[in-house]
Amino acid sequence: MKDKIVIITGASSGIGLACVKEFSERGSKVVFASRSIEKLKKIEGEISCDGCDVLAVQTDVSKQEDCKNLINKTVEKFGRIDVLINNAGISMRATFKDTDIKVIRQLMEVNFFGAVYCTKYALPYLLESKGSLVGVTSIAGYHGLPGRSGYSASKFALHGFLETIRIENLKNGLHVLIAAPGFTASNIRKNALTANGLPQGESPREEKRMMTSEKVAKAIYKGVKYRKRNIILTITGMMTVLAQRIFPHLLDRVFYIMLSKEPNSPFK
Repeated sequence: MKDKIVIITGASSGIGLACVKEFSERGSKVVFASRSIEKLKKIEGEISCDGCDVLAVQTDVSKQEDCKNLINKTVEKFGRIDVLINNAGISMRATFKDTDIKVIRQLMEVNFFGAVYCTKYALPYLLESKGSLVGVTSIAGYHGLPGRSGYSASKFALHGFLETIRIENLKNGLHVLIAAPGFTASNIRKNALTANGLPQGESPREEKRMMTSEKVAKAIYKGVKYRKRNIILTITGMMTVLAQRIFPHLLDRVFYIMLSKEPNSPFK
């Protein structure tokens, strides 16, 4: 992966930030994007590995022109693209009956269309380099999570989109990796949207017991390096995917019980 040109969205925290550090420390040239230019500049100043070559591009992935600009800036500086990691995402926590439709739309714009926009503009360069297209999905993209209707819908959509791109390019040398981390310690639950679209502010889960963003980043790095098809992280995630195929009715009940026990759960 040395000297490979890698674009990472949602790079200001969590899995995205961990991927920036992992790939840059391994010798890749990293372009990292998020909405906050202040956070990007801070990260840029903190990357201290020898010979690191990075580029920060302020990007709101829900805006098509921002995604086009991200790809253009990358090509202007480095001349090519080898890896695109569609990581930017937001979550939610509310029952669908209580949720404002604007929340569902916002989740789809960021989690799904953000990846669609970036992929659309990056794909010609990825095909030229026979590079890697990566989507950070979720276990919620394999089986619906109660209280996360918009989140699950966006991850199912992303999963289907990536599988289709993979099949369409079977003979073109494009590598497509679908990475499903499972519950990971990050800011995504603190920033998760409530029924009216405001962030909930506090995570309802024990973050310290979850897989770290750094471990997820290492797994994604290996997945790209060895051109893996799918990676499903955490034992819970692997059991979920297996159970979904064998006894989905039981899994419905397990998820209901598990998530109804969260503090201030939107359903009981």
